[in-house]
Amino acid sequence: MSNAIFNTPVAKNEPILGYAPGSTERKELQETVAKMKAIPIDVPMYINGKEVRTGNTVSMHPPYDHQHNLGHFHSGTKEHVQAAIDAALAAKASWAATSWEHRASVFLKAAELIAGPYRQKLNGATMLAQSKNAFQAEIDSACEIIDFFRYNAQFMRQIYTEQPESGPGVWNRLEYRPLEGFIFAITPFNFTAIAGNLPAAPAMMGNTVVWKAANAQIYSARVIMEILIEAGLPDGVINLVYVDGLEAGEVVFNHKEFAGLHFTGSTGVFQNLWKTIGNNIHKYNSYPRIVGETGGKDFIVAHESADPIQIATGISRGAFEFQGQKCSAASRAYIPSSLWPAVKERLVQDVKSFKMGSPEDFSNFINAVIDEKAFDKIAEFIDDAKHSSEAEVIIGGGYDKSKGYFIEPTVIVAKDPKYTTMCDEIFGPVITIYVYNEKDFEATLDLVDDNSYALTGAIFAKDRLTIEHMCKRLINAAGNFYINDKPTGAVVGQQPFGGARKSGTNDKAGAMQNLMRWVSARTMKETFVTPTDYRYPFLG
Repeated sequence: MSNAIFNTPVAKNEPILGYAPGSTERKELQETVAKMKAIPIDVPMYINGKEVRTGNTVSMHPPYDHQHNLGHFHSGTKEHVQAAIDAALAAKASWAATSWEHRASVFLKAAELIAGPYRQKLNGATMLAQSKNAFQAEIDSACEIIDFFRYNAQFMRQIYTEQPESGPGVWNRLEYRPLEGFIFAITPFNFTAIAGNLPAAPAMMGNTVVWKAANAQIYSARVIMEILIEAGLPDGVINLVYVDGLEAGEVVFNHKEFAGLHFTGSTGVFQNLWKTIGNNIHKYNSYPRIVGETGGKDFIVAHESADPIQIATGISRGAFEFQGQKCSAASRAYIPSSLWPAVKERLVQDVKSFKMGSPEDFSNFINAVIDEKAFDKIAEFIDDAKHSSEAEVIIGGGYDKSKGYFIEPTVIVAKDPKYTTMCDEIFGPVITIYVYNEKDFEATLDLVDDNSYALTGAIFAKDRLTIEHMCKRLINAAGNFYINDKPTGAVVGQQPFGGARKSGTNDKAGAMQNLMRWVSARTMKETFVTPTDYRYPFLG
């Protein structure tokens, strides 16, 4: 029997490969994407370690080439959700009793598999199915998911080693149990790393999981499951199903063993799930943990002391990388009138230089949005702006879905700071700018703060006293706050990610706080010399 207290390998962020012309990684990725695209695949569900095929198949297509067939996945029913719950509960006792270092080893091995032999397969899947360019895939489906697995193992050890003090003759101990029951993970289309982390984080802490992936991300979710199985994940610990959300919810949220929800997605869906859980609270064995990261209306606000070129670059990257489909993407900006001409000149210059098209062409900065539903919604916002007396489209505004779901990066200037696109979440390559008078700076900060979302935000200024003032004034406006940088690109272990208000529960992904949500603590007090008389001295 081992009696050692193990250290995990020191977590370090995975280096980002550059994919420059002539590089080995560029050649490998291009070859991998070509091979994957050429062979349609059959994607099963994974329940209790078994591949489950229903025959009820749904085809998968690249958003940038929706006529091309990548294959199909097998859609399930409520019966498959129940089977996944049964599998999770059956695996629970064994997995919870597994030594923490062996649980950690599964995910540490998975990280090394992604860093090595699976890197370009997972990147290629993300490029094909989610229309990410090579760099956006690399920072997501390679580096971030590797970082999640490595840092979470380190955080797990930190949690287990934190212990209470003990008084004379007493030994106090603290242990962390997985939650009683199963965890339900609902994952989004936009980040492969998030899709991997939402089921993996609770599982690392000894929980077993039912995982429902977004349809548009199933192609790469399959690769994650292949990696976890090769890494030695026991049967039933993570069960991946492709079932309609309402059907899945009908089973999950009525089950007495439901113990927690790990969610990333829209605000409206999360609120409805919370309401359902609340209405069913009397059915559960324990109060479920609800962890969610939802929408954002992320901001950039510039002070007159800021550098206009830096502001323009922050907008170009922050608003338009991955077509604005990041939860953190800049969607509204407040620019002082004295800087606006210089910011506008550089911003228009930048946007005009963007190339748009297939991610298979590495020279394309902009690719397609995820699907037709998203395309139509974004196009409607753009059309409304084109016809509004309160707004002006100064660049972009075009769109075409004949081959893929392509929308031009679009910059709107609003006359009214409460114009629709300054307030509503769009989740696409659209940013709206309000030009304010410098003397109205304080009132502008009120406008920035007066929003129901609070996920990310960025300020630009040179004057240090102004920077401090803006940080304090906007303390509740963003869970991830950036000074003189774009409001995207959080790195695991460096900027734990999450927001408040209607942006989520702020249980920071990529930090110890998140893992603490998936355990239940037990305090133990052992007395070495047990009293034998009930009388205390004060009774004498």
